[in-house]
Amino acid sequence: MADDELITIGALARACGLTASALRFYDDCGLLVPVRVDGATGYRYYREAQVDRGVMIRRLRGIGVPLEAVAEILAGDGVRAERLLDAHVAELAERAREAAVVTRMIKEEIQAGVVLSAAVLAAAIEQVRSAAALDREIPVLAGVLVESSADSITLTATDRYRLSTRAMVPVRPSGAAWSAVVDATDLDGIGSWLRGLDEVTVRSADDVLVLTGGGTERRCGVIDEAYPDYRAMLAGLAPVRTRVVVERDVLLAVLEDGGAAPIVFFADESGLFVSRDGPERIAATVTGPGTELAFSPTILRPALVSAIGPEIMLDIAAADAPVVVRSANDGDLTALVMPTAMMNSKEYSA
Repeated sequence: MADDELITIGALARACGLTASALRFYDDCGLLVPVRVDGATGYRYYREAQVDRGVMIRRLRGIGVPLEAVAEILAGDGVRAERLLDAHVAELAERAREAAVVTRMIKEEIQAGVVLSAAVLAAAIEQVRSAAALDREIPVLAGVLVESSADSITLTATDRYRLSTRAMVPVRPSGAAWSAVVDATDLDGIGSWLRGLDEVTVRSADDVLVLTGGGTERRCGVIDEAYPDYRAMLAGLAPVRTRVVVERDVLLAVLEDGGAAPIVFFADESGLFVSRDGPERIAATVTGPGTELAFSPTILRPALVSAIGPEIMLDIAAADAPVVVRSANDGDLTALVMPTAMMNSKEYSA
């Protein structure tokens, strides 16, 4: 047979809708073997009559027929081919029914939502809620971001001057990732309802967040805007230079006594000094170089109030960088508080 009666692998690929690599694979499988292979170049050549076989292979593989069954169907026994095709279609139908059952179960789990300890959620809302903006200059900042993942649910709020985020481990996760920005005003007063429950189910549905427990339901409106990428903000924080561990209630008492005027902090190895009119020493464990910075009590106090446990940890990078406030015994609760400008610097001594 002359070479001009043969076609190249590329021509056959175009004619039957397969790739050249697929044709080489089917050659190796023995399903579509070339008439001739050039010993020097390795080029494969086919007859035009093999186009129909190539099209049949493509169609059979397109509906998922296994290679062994394809070979039997192409063997030429029409009755056997019909039985194999009917069996394959029946298997596809059974798999479709199984897929429908699994899909329905997954949808039910998603709709069921995340199950949380009601007391833990109540505490988390109170800890994070205070960081949401009180005005609606930027509407989305008047909300609390609720994020559900495979193994946790996280609440986050920020008003640009502070940020608070709390992660919780569900009693039962939802199995699906979702997020919603809940209008913070809709969360006000919900803590008392939650504390009357053992568990609460939380799910996102259309334009509301639904909380269900004890046969009752609460629906919270959502804000349909993209929330700021707070994780990028946390990742971009400067390295910690000075760390202060101090009793929470002692520091709160100092903030309670002096009104809303900015308060200056100075920390060094001898402790923490707090000053408005004169320095007051507070026992604290300080690691790192001495540092001086100022806070507005109206910004710092909510972060301290929401902290858990008797001690809090202040991670300080610089006097003009956000300070990370954490509960010393609860690393899942993190708050960022922005210092304020200092009018003047004072000298401190023990």
